[in-house]
Amino acid sequence: MAEVNTGDGGGGHGKHDKKRAKKASTRIDMTPMVDLAFLLLTFFVLTSTFNKAKTMEINFPAKDKDNKPMKINNALTFLLTREGTGEKEDGLYYYYGEFYAPKNKDGKPVTEFIKTDFSKDGLRKILLDRNKPTIDALNDLEEKYKKKEIADTTYKRLALKEKGAKDALTVLIKADDKAVYKNVIDMVDELNICNVGKYAIVDMGQAELDILNAIKKK
Repeated sequence: MAEVNTGDGGGGHGKHDKKRAKKASTRIDMTPMVDLAFLLLTFFVLTSTFNKAKTMEINFPAKDKDNKPMKINNALTFLLTREGTGEKEDGLYYYYGEFYAPKNKDGKPVTEFIKTDFSKDGLRKILLDRNKPTIDALNDLEEKYKKKEIADTTYKRLALKEKGAKDALTVLIKADDKAVYKNVIDMVDELNICNVGKYAIVDMGQAELDILNAIKKK
């Protein structure tokens, strides 16, 4: 609060004394303003949303003590590499199912690597086609959720169940020592866009690497 102090003096006590104007001094109490400033500061701190770190979930398979290859149903494997130094020299190959090396003990034909790219007509189209049953099931759940036939928690639980189903698409990402980190991130982004719930980054086998290097030399 502000106070005005007019003082006691001013002259004019005698008959012939001249009257002098009274001097006023002002004193402002800053306590309420400081209290208000702290209240506003506390309010903004408590109601503000702080920046959250942007993270990406990447799945790594558990190490097998016996080092035995595990058979995966409905598996799609992508091989990342570089075929040059230019921006458009990213190498992306894939194959479906199990890998069979040359002269394998089962007598199976050697697995063929198919080349593609990161465009919407390449990688994304492959994922959408292979993951169509899961995508259709998720769309049905979303329709039920919009119609309020199922609750939010039920929708999320069933969606996770569909993505993790036994026969759902499983994607394995393998990169050689020439692949760039950006391509791995782009790969994971496409998997999330196409609702692929089961994917992992694994090491590339020597037989796969040999075939990949032979293709790049052609």
